[in-house]
Amino acid sequence: MSARTLSIIVILALLGMVTSCGLFTVQETEQALVMQYGKPKRVVKEPGLHWKMPLVQQVHYFDARILNLDVPAQEVIAADQKRLEVDAFARFRIIDPLRTYQTVRNARGALNRLSTILLSNMRKVLGESEFQVIVSGDREALMRRIRDLVNREAEDFGIDIVDVRLRRVDLPVANSKAIFARMRTEREREAEEARAEGREQAQKIRAKAERTRTVLLAEAERDAQSIRGEGDAKATRIFAEAFGRDPEFYEFYRTLEAYRKALRDGNTTLVLTPDSPFFRLFAEGAEPARKPKR
Repeated sequence: MSARTLSIIVILALLGMVTSCGLFTVQETEQALVMQYGKPKRVVKEPGLHWKMPLVQQVHYFDARILNLDVPAQEVIAADQKRLEVDAFARFRIIDPLRTYQTVRNARGALNRLSTILLSNMRKVLGESEFQVIVSGDREALMRRIRDLVNREAEDFGIDIVDVRLRRVDLPVANSKAIFARMRTEREREAEEARAEGREQAQKIRAKAERTRTVLLAEAERDAQSIRGEGDAKATRIFAEAFGRDPEFYEFYRTLEAYRKALRDGNTTLVLTPDSPFFRLFAEGAEPARKPKR
């Protein structure tokens, strides 16, 4: 192999090494920061193949996607001194790789700083709110407020907070049991009050029905007595008119009625003189003579 050919091969090898060291690729989900001797030179956000000075410049990659920040559940004291177990998370995006590199170096450092900031602002906002507000529909406004507060501090790291969510807000287990017992006692008290009111209403209804029944019976008895009196008076009048036409027969009929009532059971004993008027018909043994009708 001639010296010329060897020189060409060496030159091509060197060019290949320089090219391989000078080219770098940025994916669609990435953004890059080009550094030279520890100083930032430029930020690359466009995906594709890019050039840097070999052996002089270095490339630091940052994720361009929306990242998740999960924080462990924390105990928070609300404004009304109630303890809450709060589980929250956030979503963020690195919008300025240079500032992120200068402040927190990388995504891991950003997660650590954002966790502290999120927990601090979450305690602040929830600590100024009452329990009913936190667990009600106003929670959306609280999450927006937490997001805005975290965003103000995250701007210093070149990070934008997309969203903050309270995944779960519960009472501690001991408090939940105590509140459940108190709620059950309260419901039992309300149920007993409802039953007492029901019994009172039932008693009133029964008393009213009994009073109405008594009035109806009294009125019915009064009407019955009136009708019975009218019937008796009419019957007496009819009897009087009928027996007035034949007094002797009327006397005979009444005497037979007296015998029937006095001797009904067959065991009646009468102590009377033989000439008593009561036995007059037995003594006479004959039917009284009838007066001719007029």
